[in-house]
Amino acid sequence: MGLLGILVALGFLIWLAYRGWSILLLAPAASIIAAALSGQPLLAHWTQTFMASAAQFVMQFFPIFLLGALFGKLMEDSGSVSAIATFMTERLGAKRAVLAVVLAGALVTYGGVSLFVAFFVLAPMAHALFRAAEIPKRLMPAAIALGTSTFTMSMMPGTPAIQNAIPMPFFGTTPFAAPGLGVIASLITLAFGVWWLARAEARARTAGEGYQGDAAPIEDDAESEIVRERATTSGAFDPAEIAHGDQSPSAPPIALAALPLVVVVGVNLLMSLFILPRVDASFLAEPAWGSTSLAAVGGVWAVVTALAAAIVVLIAVNFSRLPTPRATMDAGANAAVLPVLSVASLVGFGSVVAALPAFAVVRDWVLGIGGGPLVSLAVATNVLASLTGSASGGLTIALDALGGAYMKLAAEQGISPDLLHRVAVIGAGTLDSLPHNGAVVTLLSVCGSTHRESYLDIVMVAIAGALIALLAVIILGSVFGSF
Repeated sequence: MGLLGILVALGFLIWLAYRGWSILLLAPAASIIAAALSGQPLLAHWTQTFMASAAQFVMQFFPIFLLGALFGKLMEDSGSVSAIATFMTERLGAKRAVLAVVLAGALVTYGGVSLFVAFFVLAPMAHALFRAAEIPKRLMPAAIALGTSTFTMSMMPGTPAIQNAIPMPFFGTTPFAAPGLGVIASLITLAFGVWWLARAEARARTAGEGYQGDAAPIEDDAESEIVRERATTSGAFDPAEIAHGDQSPSAPPIALAALPLVVVVGVNLLMSLFILPRVDASFLAEPAWGSTSLAAVGGVWAVVTALAAAIVVLIAVNFSRLPTPRATMDAGANAAVLPVLSVASLVGFGSVVAALPAFAVVRDWVLGIGGGPLVSLAVATNVLASLTGSASGGLTIALDALGGAYMKLAAEQGISPDLLHRVAVIGAGTLDSLPHNGAVVTLLSVCGSTHRESYLDIVMVAIAGALIALLAVIILGSVFGSF
């Protein structure tokens, strides 16, 4: 009955979340259903298990959500994201429209801009490019997804994406875990995605298929409640805040626009590899500081410091271009709240499920999957990300429940925690792009497309390419270890 309760609770959560219900209501309700059908104490699981785990997630990662959303909003309203997108467009031109959209998305998201901010800025640029080049509009979502939601989210070493930060407290790693494998995975995903989109573009031209249709107005998408509820479980920015604040009437020069992105990557690298390893943080072991260690918090500290430094630089060089700085910063801060609480609620649900006696069956099955810990870890993160429609939610649930077991297996078999980190993050970023994923729903809406028209291409660039890269990382990591 306990295992049935878990399945019923999952089905309830997925069905109503796909219909646009708030995860803040669904996650505790699904937790109570699972506990009730397992004969467990309901209120105790809600207040002691669910809330404790959700609060722990907020405590660990809210600084990244807050500064990431603030940075993204400042980049948008200062005109920096538009300046970078325009620069890429002018350099590559309409003849290479697809590549221009992919690289523009990759540049801004690797530099720390939320993918939802990127969606709303890149979509108008992509519409103009694709119309000029007579490329079918249905390929726009896949091009944007490839640049914003694949290798810069989970593969590139040092990416400040929340997905790359989540394994750090569990494995004691940094944002630059397994850098060589991350770069190889990124190149595979990018090459496969660009090849697929070039193939689709060529077939469309042969068939005489052009742009077709008009650009969709994106303002209404940012305020759509269904889009908002789905989006906030799969990203770190509340789309409703896109419309708040005022955008600069003029864009900065490309050097100033890109400078904050360089600061994010550079400071993240310095903090992770040079500064924090030399810091005496033995005081963290004291109860007053949570009895933790630098290995558990250092990765988060590196990302937070990088984002904070980039925000200071961005404001310093673009203050005159921000029409209403306070409104922009308020919107950025507000944009972090619903996403972090939504993902924390998913994590709370996962903790209740993991605490039920029947979960032992699931845990034993996952850990017993053939192929070793790397394969079973990839399966676990893939499955949970697909079920929750959230890479960050599924990844945290998996590591909350199984992270300790994987660290033990890694120690026994001589597997580097860095390799576990990279496999876990890439795994969470593959099947999370199923049709009910909030980022997919938002992207299709912003591009004025539908699942029928565009989802196959999204599957190929965001799922198939990522799975190939994941397989390559597992094989190379198994043979050569982490590098």
